[in-house]
Parts: sequence; C-alpha cells; structure tokens
Amino acid sequence: MLGSPPPANAPPVRIGGAGDFLATVVVPALAPAVARGLRVEMTPGLAADLLDKIRAGSLDLVISAVRPRGRAFRFAALVDEEFVLVASPSLGFSRSADMRPEALASTPLLAFAQDVPILRRYWRHVFGIRLERAPTLVAPDLRALIAAAVAGAGVTVLPTYLIAGELADGRLVVLRETDDPPINTLYLAWRPGPSTEGVVHVEQVLREAVASL
Repeated sequence: MLGSPPPANAPPVRIGGAGDFLATVVVPALAPAVARGLRVEMTPGLAADLLDKIRAGSLDLVISAVRPRGRAFRFAALVDEEFVLVASPSLGFSRSADMRPEALASTPLLAFAQDVPILRRYWRHVFGIRLERAPTLVAPDLRALIAAAVAGAGVTVLPTYLIAGELADGRLVVLRETDDPPINTLYLAWRPGPSTEGVVHVEQVLREAVASL
C-alpha cells in the first residue's frame, strides 16, 4: 500500500515524458493521489528535450525512452516496452509466424518520425533486414498512430501496453508472431539534489503502475 501524498500546499511535482505514456499510464496512476491533493505539472515532449529541462532544474522527474548520459542527474530503469507489428483486420492480414516484409510492400507505413526509428528497429530485429521505405504517415504521438492503424490507414509498430484494448477487442491484430520481440527500456531520471516528499511518492506510484504493464 502506498503512503499518503504530501500536503496540498507542497510544491507541484513536475514530470516530463512522452505524451502517450503520460496520458495512458501516468495520469491514471496518479489520479487517486491528485484527488487527495497531490499537485502535478506534466510536460510532454521528446526525451532529449526533456532531459535538457531536468538538467536545468525545470523538471523533477523525466520518463525517458533513451538512456540518459552523463552525471547531471540520477536515473534508473523503469520498465521494458515490448513492440509488435500491427494493422487493422480490414486490411486483410492475419497473424502469422511467417509474415515477411515483402507482403507489406504495397501497404502504407505509419511512423512516429520521418526517420522511422521504431519501424527500422523492428525490421532489423525481427526481419533481419534494413528498412528502406519512407513512411506514408508521420505522427509524433503513438496515440495518433493507434487511431490511424485502427482506421485502416496502414501498418505500424507499437508497444503492447498501449494497444491492449485494441488487441483484445480485435480492432488491431498482431501480424508477426515472435518469441523475441524488440524491447525498449524506459528510464526514470531525477532532478539533481535531494528528492522532495512529492517526488518520492510519485516514483512509488509509477513503479507500482508499470509493474502491471
């Protein structure tokens, strides 16, 4: 059982992270504490920008998709994301252990960024080849990619915890079965200096929340 949040007159806990992770994981996890008076300020953004902010002291905690570098702050692994290749069943694909990239040659790719880092990693890790195609849709928010995939816009690669509902009700299907999916570690970084009571409480809540992902 987690302890009570700090008093309502305590300074807000300033948290940075990807917008999709903040909305899907952090907000629901912290909602009970916020209802009891915990003050929180959230800043969505890219990991590099958020780590610059925590170095400057303008954030207390950052959930980073890249491993922090240097000694400007403390950090620790928070959770491993597992990625899967998905699409709407309306595109006519079915789950297979033998899905090859050639079968996707004419299907639009939905990507987080123009340089397709998530897709490239999946192609290299699972298919064992370099992805040479450009994306058809670029949206720097995984929630937008989920919506596009569900609507039948194309195929994409997403972390399983973000699409648990869509997989369960069949709005998305996993296209490639694998016992060795790509993994990405999310890190929790702290602002330099001692942690406030609020920061300690938020860290406890987050670690309990990600344990069930």
